[in-house]
Amino acid sequence: MIQVNKIEYSNSDKAIYLQIADRICDEIISGKYKDDDRIPSVREFSVFLEVNTNTVVKAYDFLNRENVIYNKRGLGFFVTPGAKSQIIKYRRDEFMQHTLPEVFRQMRMLGIGIEEVVSKYEN
Repeated sequence: MIQVNKIEYSNSDKAIYLQIADRICDEIISGKYKDDDRIPSVREFSVFLEVNTNTVVKAYDFLNRENVIYNKRGLGFFVTPGAKSQIIKYRRDEFMQHTLPEVFRQMRMLGIGIEEVVSKYEN
């Protein structure tokens, strides 16, 4: 992991701009940013994260295309109303279609029963 001022970028195949987009989505889900809240400017965020401004621009462009944020000319970027539920729906679908099947495959390979997982989850 590469530590960069309050954010860690993994050495995964995921581009840094997508990791930044994920971070903003996490902050929307957690309630840090609500509908129509202003998010940090490109410059503010790039300074905070110590990344190139173009990387943050790419992240914001991606989120704008996905209708998670919108731009008010001269004022900055804001959270699109309904973005939180949109992000949660997308992430739930991704989890159910990609992550969970891999978890089940690993459980079968390792002989881990659902009861063991439920017990661990409840504790």
